[in-house]
Amino acid sequence: MTGTTRILMLASALMMTTSANAQGQRSLTADDLAEIHNLYAHYNLMLDGGDAEGWADTFVEDGSFGNNQGRSAIVAFAEGFIEANRNTRHWNTNIRITPSAEGAAGTAYLMLWNVGARPHSIVLTGTYEDTLVETPDGWRFKSRRVRVDPAADG
Repeated sequence: MTGTTRILMLASALMMTTSANAQGQRSLTADDLAEIHNLYAHYNLMLDGGDAEGWADTFVEDGSFGNNQGRSAIVAFAEGFIEANRNTRHWNTNIRITPSAEGAAGTAYLMLWNVGARPHSIVLTGTYEDTLVETPDGWRFKSRRVRVDPAADG
């Protein structure tokens, strides 16, 4: 992590700490933010790399992804997705993490690319809405919902 990145994350954590304390919530440190950002990247890399179990590890045991509740349902979803989408890459931008009563709330833009096509093409765009919790193994998704952007008319 560069010095500038570290300073920006510390400043962001300080602002969130002040806001969280005013609302009676747990504050998030710069280390929390860095770990959560790493979780977002790990989530994408595991799914795009074909590792359903590794992807499921980004969730708590009883977590949910859309309508898929619990580890076995999450693994089954990932296996089906991987089988049907062998040439995709998930891109997340504008990740925003805020303190919440449970730990943290996250949002991010999603862009899913088909990298098997030439030229590469965008499959869909949307947003993630996340509930994150800190566990003994680090930060994990408790729930993750995807809101796909509607197709343009006409």
